[in-house]
Amino acid sequence: MDATNDIRDFLTTRRARLTPQKAGLPDYGGRRRVPGLRREEVALLAGMSTEYYVRLERGNAVGFSEAVLEGVSRALQLDDTERSHLYDLVRAANIGSRAMQRRPAEYRAQVRASLQQTIDAMSTVPVFVQNGRLDAVATNQLGHALFSEMFVDPRRPINAARFVFLDPRAPSFYLDWDGNTRQIVAILRREAGRNPYDRNLTDLIGELSAQSELFRKLWSSHDVREHRTGIKSVHHPVVGDLDLTFETMDLVSERGLQMLVFSAEPGSASHDGLQLLAGWAAMQDLPLPAPEATKLHDTAQ
Repeated sequence: MDATNDIRDFLTTRRARLTPQKAGLPDYGGRRRVPGLRREEVALLAGMSTEYYVRLERGNAVGFSEAVLEGVSRALQLDDTERSHLYDLVRAANIGSRAMQRRPAEYRAQVRASLQQTIDAMSTVPVFVQNGRLDAVATNQLGHALFSEMFVDPRRPINAARFVFLDPRAPSFYLDWDGNTRQIVAILRREAGRNPYDRNLTDLIGELSAQSELFRKLWSSHDVREHRTGIKSVHHPVVGDLDLTFETMDLVSERGLQMLVFSAEPGSASHDGLQLLAGWAAMQDLPLPAPEATKLHDTAQ
């Protein structure tokens, strides 16, 4: 990833989605050579000179204060995730190659035994623990059963993005496969802004870009998103359709890991389906996944 190009492309795509009307500016008509706001209009809304904004959009982010970035964020109507992403891109551009000279920090590809024990005790709901690269780090038995299609892949670590884009089972498994593809790319784009020098993440993005035209198209949109809560609708090959609510929690004691917990509304068909799935998993005696202790790299702090 190139922070300079990422700043340029991110700001350009955010600017293109706004119209003068949406930004509260008068529209004097006339043909616009590019969609969205002009650079001088963004500069006006941000309270800065056009030359200064152009410098930022070209990726020359050295010396830009927090106040200036806040002004640009307001002008482009960035949400909280997009605003944080812009800050991360600017930070990466200022650090530059110096980050590459540091010894990359390593984080676990497996959870502690005590945490796995806690996850296993949550036997009535599927639990899935992932890192920022969307590798499967741990699950409980019901979580493994829910995503059994993903765990068919013999490669380790299992990766949700690789499954969505490269596994032919994915479009049948996710009832809203199109929505999931956009979500996955937006999550990876956000992670790339936080950790632009993560070699494993760079390798994954390169693999997906080389093998999936859809991934390349969505990656170029520069959309970013957090994966916190929502509905996941799947078609499980054993129990059929499930509409599950998920909640995502950062594991403070396990740096860089998130725990996703899925549940169904009591009394619903999906709730009955989860119970059937739990019984099936117990009869199958599904093994808990044991991802290889692959050394994953993150930007040193």
